Amino acid sequence: MRTLNLGILAHVDAGKTSLTERLLFNAGVIDKLGSVDSGNTQTDSLALERQRGITIRAAVVSFMLGGTSVNLIDTPGHPDFIAEVERVLELLDAAVVVVSAVEGVQAQTRVLVRALRRLGVPIVFFINKIDRLGAQYERVLAEIAQQLPVRPIAMSDVLEAGSKAAQVQMRDLWHARSSLCETLAENDEALLSDYVMAPHLVTAARLKAILAGQIADGLVQPAFAGSATTGIGVPALTEAIESLLPARLPDAGGEVAGKIFKIERGWGGEKLAYLALQTGTVHTRDHVELPGGAERVTGIELFEDGRVHTVTTLVAGQIGRIAGLKTARIGDAISKGLPGGNRAYFSPPTLETRVMAQRPADSAALWLALGQLAEQDPLINLRRNEDANEVFVSLYGEVQKEVIQASLLADFGLEASFAESTVICVERLIGTGEGLEIMFKEPNPYIATVGLRIEPRPAGAGNSFALEVDPGHMPASFYRAVEDGVSETLRQGRYGWQVVDCHVAMIAARHREPMSVAADFRQLTPLVLAAALSAAQTQVCEPINRFHLEAPATALSGLLTLLARAGAVVAETVIAEGVVHATGTLAAAQLQGVQQQLPGLTSGAGVLEASFDHYAPVHGKPPTRPRSGGDPFNRTEYLLRVRRNLALTPPG
Repeated sequence: MRTLNLGILAHVDAGKTSLTERLLFNAGVIDKLGSVDSGNTQTDSLALERQRGITIRAAVVSFMLGGTSVNLIDTPGHPDFIAEVERVLELLDAAVVVVSAVEGVQAQTRVLVRALRRLGVPIVFFINKIDRLGAQYERVLAEIAQQLPVRPIAMSDVLEAGSKAAQVQMRDLWHARSSLCETLAENDEALLSDYVMAPHLVTAARLKAILAGQIADGLVQPAFAGSATTGIGVPALTEAIESLLPARLPDAGGEVAGKIFKIERGWGGEKLAYLALQTGTVHTRDHVELPGGAERVTGIELFEDGRVHTVTTLVAGQIGRIAGLKTARIGDAISKGLPGGNRAYFSPPTLETRVMAQRPADSAALWLALGQLAEQDPLINLRRNEDANEVFVSLYGEVQKEVIQASLLADFGLEASFAESTVICVERLIGTGEGLEIMFKEPNPYIATVGLRIEPRPAGAGNSFALEVDPGHMPASFYRAVEDGVSETLRQGRYGWQVVDCHVAMIAARHREPMSVAADFRQLTPLVLAAALSAAQTQVCEPINRFHLEAPATALSGLLTLLARAGAVVAETVIAEGVVHATGTLAAAQLQGVQQQLPGLTSGAGVLEASFDHYAPVHGKPPTRPRSGGDPFNRTEYLLRVRRNLALTPPG
């Protein structure tokens, strides 16, 4: 059976969940339309989602559309929960990007479309809310073409936009074949030749097939218009999902391969893993391969026909909720042939806050509860300063902080308070450095030889590790211990911040049988890497946001003064119809101050959108971050801590 993994993505409040609800209703999956305002939609099932009217966690619902089984994944639109979107991107065969006909292209729209384009995911646009006051279909179409890296093809005509009488008419592609042929022919020389020399060969069926092919290849993106709440324009979108988007024919008889993209806890606290199965078949009681070893499947719940059913078999193309995978983590592949982990398609969190239990006796329970939340959202980067008994989490924004606080109370009965959020900086290498510790040579206390070289990579390239020694010289577990030690040490550089965009190569390795053990390499590696980092030197870089500001033109002078004081770099300022539009960059540390002063300067009419753009070196004295755990840059303190921890560790 043909299957299609379809993502629904949008900026917050564009109508994404309402469109999901309408698609399910039109497909016969639900008998009654839910409402975001009423808190009774199919995919917003969390109590917090219903209370706040926003999507916090990705939700899955499957249904039949003609001969295609559609796995529809509704994702959060609020930028604080962008990590939830990131986990499903690699699963998608196509995506519907919802854009409001009133607000048009917004900050999150740009972020999402850029990520989809990098991945090569086919895109269909749905311009929603055409019946709302201020809706302008043609303007939004123009914004999509001008502000996004896409080539939209208008599939709808809108009459009386911006009123309750708004109507949508599908464009007859055959009658509009001249403009359609011109667009498609830019990437199809045969079509161009026939259009000019043999127009009788350019049939409606051929045009539709070429259109579908170019959508799949990411060359064009159809744009439909309508209203998710009233349903106008949605049938045309539904037909396009079935006939124009590239579905797959998964191989149920192949080797088992799939990816875990979500973790949650059941009523009894058991771990449940959301598995998108790409090939093969999984049965209850089967053992599946995870990075940590084989695990036995004890239960399967299947998303099908808009419901979740308990089944004994999951086949390729389906998405299931699997019990029994105790070591499963988000991003894990269940086949040796698939890469594990998550590639980063969006920026990392740029804020951090300290979490404190209201009752000191709850501190241990708070750590355990946050550990379970970190399973569901690894990017909160749970961090503990054992010396000061402090716990920190990373954030995308203040709304996420409120959600974590509410989750701790609702799910674990824990009252927690949060310190004021601070900006997370990173460290980047200035040069190249090496470190070497040779066994049986002072001051190396371990029976191991480790040599490491560290060098910078381009911005945004991430960290990498490679062996420049013969892998056959030592047991594989010793090399894994070094790689684990490198990854752990890079989390806290010379100033306490994570070291990013660097390559570490192992350039020396020796052991002594039977005395050497993996722990020797694991504990020695931080000292070697610290020496390499000290030789290379690092600089602290702070996050810089790109902003878009809209406000009454009368407030321009005050706004420019505010931005200048905050150190913003204004790239462009345009005044149109009494409204000033300003774009530029601003340090994330200054963003909250600007947002707080904006309402007073603009009589509440100013709107500031901002999203991460890049990291830039901090001028002046670099800020430091309190370290968690041992400090390999202080050799004496590090070795004392390691010995103390070993003494406290029970045997066996």
